[in-house]
Amino acid sequence: MTAFTVIIPARYGASRLPGKPMLDLAGKPVVQHVIDRALESGATRVIVATDDLRIQEAAIDGGAQAIMTRADHQSGTDRIAEAVQMLKLADNEIIVNVQGDEPDMPPELIRQMADALAARPDTSMCTACTSMNDAQTINDPNVVKVVRDENDFALYFSRAPIAFDRDGLGNFAYRRHLGIYAYRAHYLVEFSNTPACALEQTEKLEQLRTLYRGDKLYCPDAIKSPGVGIDTEADIKRARANWTTKA
Repeated sequence: MTAFTVIIPARYGASRLPGKPMLDLAGKPVVQHVIDRALESGATRVIVATDDLRIQEAAIDGGAQAIMTRADHQSGTDRIAEAVQMLKLADNEIIVNVQGDEPDMPPELIRQMADALAARPDTSMCTACTSMNDAQTINDPNVVKVVRDENDFALYFSRAPIAFDRDGLGNFAYRRHLGIYAYRAHYLVEFSNTPACALEQTEKLEQLRTLYRGDKLYCPDAIKSPGVGIDTEADIKRARANWTTKA
């Protein structure tokens, strides 16, 4: 069985929905639901990396370890990299990055990422994708698309509909990228210390840095897709409705 650590980056000051890790969902903060999913995955330990004392307290109450990180990080990856260095984690320890606004992240998918990386010692990073077939989603720039090689390693990520169906044949299997990642601790720190490339800055997609470096990024189909992520007021309303339905 793969041993791995889940680190959840969670900041209070999100621009579109401030305080979202602390929003109430079915009687407890969103971040505690994320912790629950991480604990259910069988992770060796679950750590919340934050810059806010309210989130730190909620994380501890939810059964996670909490570590205070700087407030000026540009991404969750950088926040996790700081946590890895502060905790002095072993170079080959597998880290799964589960975002603090994903209360319905399947535990099976979290473990899939850890197992996939463990099985591929020459791979720098793992992520996941799922199929999609409706034109509106395919053309939505907020939905990130991925194209892969014959072994399910990523070739490119884009907000544009890739590959472009020039002849309108409609027979290409489009894939939607899911924002969950696994890395080894040493690669995470190395990645964070690498400047953003022009592709990443243009598409606003951090994972393009891995491909630009020439590193291998494995991207299998997710064994189970996540539920609602919390980015907007509409998202939290939809998540609350879903949780009510589940209950």
